[in-house]
Amino acid sequence: MAQSDVAPQFGAELKDAFKPVNAWVSSGISWLDEIQQFYRERSAIEKEYATKLTALCKKYSDRKAKKSSSLSVGDTPSMTPGSLECASLTTWSTQLTAVEAHAAERDRFGTELVAQVAEPLKHAAAQYEDLRKCHADYYAKLEKERDASYSELKKTKGKYDGACQEVENRRKKMESSFDHGKAKAQNAYQQQILEMNNVKNTYLISINVTNKLKEKYYNEYVPEVLDGLQDVNETRVAKLNTLWSFAAQLEMSSLSRSMEHMQNLSNEIPRNEPRLDSLMFIRHNATQWQEPTDMVFEPSPVWHDDDAMVADEVAKVFLRNLLTKSKGQVRELKMEVDTKRREVESAKRIRQNVRQGKDNRDEVEAVKSIFFLQEALHEVDRKRLTSEVEMSTIVSVAGDLSLGAKNHNFRSQTFKIPTNCDLCGERIWGLSAKGFDCRDCGYTCHSKCQMKVPAECPGEQTKEEKKRLKAERQEAANAKPVYETASPDGASDMPSLSRRDTMNSLSSGYAASATRSISASTTKPELSASSTSVNKPVPVKRSRILAPPPGQYIPPSNDSSSALGSSLKPSEPRGRMLYQYQANDEGEVSVGEGQDVVIVEPDDGSGWISVRAGSQEGLVPASYVEMLPAPSPIPSASPGQADRPASVYSNSSASQTGSAAPKRVGPAVAPKRGAKKLQYVEALYDYEARSDAEWSMVEGDRFVLINRDSGDGWADVERGGQTKSVPANYVQEV
Repeated sequence: MAQSDVAPQFGAELKDAFKPVNAWVSSGISWLDEIQQFYRERSAIEKEYATKLTALCKKYSDRKAKKSSSLSVGDTPSMTPGSLECASLTTWSTQLTAVEAHAAERDRFGTELVAQVAEPLKHAAAQYEDLRKCHADYYAKLEKERDASYSELKKTKGKYDGACQEVENRRKKMESSFDHGKAKAQNAYQQQILEMNNVKNTYLISINVTNKLKEKYYNEYVPEVLDGLQDVNETRVAKLNTLWSFAAQLEMSSLSRSMEHMQNLSNEIPRNEPRLDSLMFIRHNATQWQEPTDMVFEPSPVWHDDDAMVADEVAKVFLRNLLTKSKGQVRELKMEVDTKRREVESAKRIRQNVRQGKDNRDEVEAVKSIFFLQEALHEVDRKRLTSEVEMSTIVSVAGDLSLGAKNHNFRSQTFKIPTNCDLCGERIWGLSAKGFDCRDCGYTCHSKCQMKVPAECPGEQTKEEKKRLKAERQEAANAKPVYETASPDGASDMPSLSRRDTMNSLSSGYAASATRSISASTTKPELSASSTSVNKPVPVKRSRILAPPPGQYIPPSNDSSSALGSSLKPSEPRGRMLYQYQANDEGEVSVGEGQDVVIVEPDDGSGWISVRAGSQEGLVPASYVEMLPAPSPIPSASPGQADRPASVYSNSSASQTGSAAPKRVGPAVAPKRGAKKLQYVEALYDYEARSDAEWSMVEGDRFVLINRDSGDGWADVERGGQTKSVPANYVQEV
């Protein structure tokens, strides 16, 4: 049997060939089951003397011949092995020949074979199969992570394409907008360009990260898994050799007359070096392999761009935050990687001591420990590599932006009371909508805005200073400058993006020229002296989406007819129905919308009043009736109610859409006293109403609950016959 001078390495020679290697190692492990089964059957046959033993050897010789190619070079070799057999099969053939020559084995030898050879083989096969499955599972995990990184890159590419498309949409909208909306459209267009640049930078960074992870996958992670499988197979062969040698020693001790045959078998087994099988498998399965090409930037089909990262002042804010975050991670991850690497080296030394007989621990357990430690090392190393690539990519383009940065000391926060973002000015709502606040200066922002916050933390502030900074930041957030339409000399101060930058510019006949800028398209033909002399950004107020006023504040129609007639007494209070009410219970009265009624009994706190409509008298909801002033001496001159200004704060569900609808639905009605138990709520905090549709309250105030929070953060409550809204998280049920 020829000796090999080169120690083969699957990871270096076979590259991405996990499936054939895994199948080959699996065949070798399953082969152990056949060998241990062989010894069990041989034990029974040894008790029946030589005749059946000879038949058994012939049976397994035939089986070996059928599996010779699969066990030697695998199921799909790249070259035909011919009549060659691997070193293990050659040794196995010698074993069968020796057994045929020793058909006089007795019962004691058969018993020893089962207890000391077959059972250890079964146990070893289970251990190696478990170890092989660990490698297969980890390879599947690596494949999944690789595919996930490819998929993530594809998603990032999709986001970039979407951002580019949105820029194009905003550009079209800006061109089609009229003068009163031109500035707002331009501002939205420029903001979308800045957002697109951030998405583009993220996409370029993702490309580099994916390429590095791919390189690690094909040149380190997968080769290490292949080397692990090779080691499992060679360990299996070494274990098999040990058991074969032990079986041979049993035969020599029990059959002194067979010493010559057993000695020959013992001399053959050590020549079966584990690396010989691996070397033969490599020679018959080596193929030409080429590493996949690196990922490159793909421009959007609707926005022609290059692979240069955007490094303007706005983009630098995002890049600086990302760089600072990556820097902090790299330092920690490097230390963790070094610790994990030392653990792997220590485990490898333990395994070496086990092989040399200096340690009595199980070698399979030592190998399993090495495997799990390497898996943990790879996971941390991937994170370190990702952070380092992000750092190097940003620094190579924009330099070390983190130098001199005054980063905010952000922490994740759930805001239990209404809080606005200091960057965009929008409300951070809901217990599940987490944001961030700075421990030092109190800066608050959405999770989506964190990476856009400038690194300008003033340091630790007092409570009063934090309030002052909060007011200044909110004022700045609600007064973002709009890009000017033109400068005094007629040139635009905005970044210039011409029609040639878009896909539509290739076919559109609308553009006056291929280089027409956005600012030129928005400049009026004639500008007054006052308009051209101002060169300052115009602040735009950023307001919340306003809720419509509640229906009870809608002015009554002037043409509603009175059902009271001329018999109305001047001293009787009167009102007008804001909504139609249909009686639903005894003691109630049906009244149409806009009908005048006489107030017989005012609201006693139950939310119901007694009215007289014509000749009928009964109860109606207090919130359905609008109180009218005392009648004027002149019947036709009834004072009209002043229009209620629109709410600039409330989003309450008690607000209605206005009086334009032909038929309005009245608000929720509080139950009548005695009908069913009222549900009360109590104020947890002080609250000052910001519109007529909201209640002001102090801690401890009680209200009747009409509608719970319907998802907009407001609850409808009733007091004194009036239903208004309060913040839902400012009250609790009692």
